[in-house]
Amino acid sequence: MAPVTIVQRQAAVRAAWLVASALVSVFVLAGCRQDMHNQPKYIPLRESGFFADGRSERPLVPGTVPRGELREDTPYYTGLVGDKLVDAFPTPVTKDLLKRGRERFDIYCAPCHSALGDGFGMVARRGYLRPPSFHDDRLRNAPLGHFYRVMTYGSGAMPDYAQQISPADRWAIVAYIRALQLSQAAPVSDVPEKDRPLLNQPQRGEKK
Repeated sequence: MAPVTIVQRQAAVRAAWLVASALVSVFVLAGCRQDMHNQPKYIPLRESGFFADGRSERPLVPGTVPRGELREDTPYYTGLVGDKLVDAFPTPVTKDLLKRGRERFDIYCAPCHSALGDGFGMVARRGYLRPPSFHDDRLRNAPLGHFYRVMTYGSGAMPDYAQQISPADRWAIVAYIRALQLSQAAPVSDVPEKDRPLLNQPQRGEKK
């Protein structure tokens, strides 16, 4: 048997170190992987033996506000200034806002209130309690916040629409209701002369 040279011995030592290092790395990585698999956690809605109420799903900390839902503009979100109803639009009234309000009004309001807002919508004509006309003096003079809060909290036989209609759309509908009220009580002199022939055409909801 030939004698082992120094170079061969050093190569064998390096090989042994490499193998040992590789094995250590495998064991370390395997240990980390196992730790990740065994981390303490709750599967959603699973019962908990740690919390007194037995629920793993924890309620939000009181006062928690979702991002973008701070709602600091109290008149915009409540229709109130202090304890009084808002009587000035908290958002600019534009043509686009009125178009949006008319669209939402036709979906959510017209079935009972009618397209004209006179309370003779199809649902009311089929026997449901007739809502008041938006053209009664009481509602014609009502502050804007009144309509916003009726949509938010309901009134009489009308349920609330807070879940169906966003605050922005509620104000759009309020703007359109005001436009409806103005349209039904405006003098002819308010109508541009070129548009006056249109006054003789059937109104929305009327048969031609």
